[in-house]
Amino acid sequence: MNLKSRASSAVSAALAVALLALAAPAIAEDAAISDSHLKAARAAVSAIHATEDFDKILPQAAAALKKTLIEKNPDLQELIVKTVDEEALAIAPRRADLEKEAATAYAKVFSEDDLNNIATFYTTDTGKKLLSDGPIVTRELFKAADIWQRGIARDLSQNVGAKLATIIKSQAPNPTQPQATDPNAPAPADAADKPADAPAQ
Repeated sequence: MNLKSRASSAVSAALAVALLALAAPAIAEDAAISDSHLKAARAAVSAIHATEDFDKILPQAAAALKKTLIEKNPDLQELIVKTVDEEALAIAPRRADLEKEAATAYAKVFSEDDLNNIATFYTTDTGKKLLSDGPIVTRELFKAADIWQRGIARDLSQNVGAKLATIIKSQAPNPTQPQATDPNAPAPADAADKPADAPAQ
């Protein structure tokens, strides 16, 4: 297999995960969305860093492709690195396509006023702090919820166990009280061996 074929194969493998993440059908731009509405959506997307995590996709794909190709062709490492970097830079402008799709998606859900309010809030110090420190608060909340959940489960189990034990104990026969006998029950074995009392004369 020549280098070109191997490169094509490696590209498919390296980009598979990244492409699957974006495999949902692209959102066609709705003709009903005005330019000002779309502009407000772009501002909101930018303010909340909605697509920031996707910045890692192309560099990660390029790094994975370099690794794959260099493992198979160690003698061509310099050429592979140079070629992958050049092609990655050539593809990089397509990142704008994702911004456009993200803006369209937000514009379909939020009104223009909503988007302007979102952008305004998240560009304030409070909004920026919520974006930067929000994940920390969320982690702490999940830790607290986990402790609370374990405490609830423990106390529920203990309380139910104690209550069931009390109910069962209250329904158990008292060994100090004589028990009523069933007249239809068979006589004890030792009673059958005793002679019956003589009938009265």
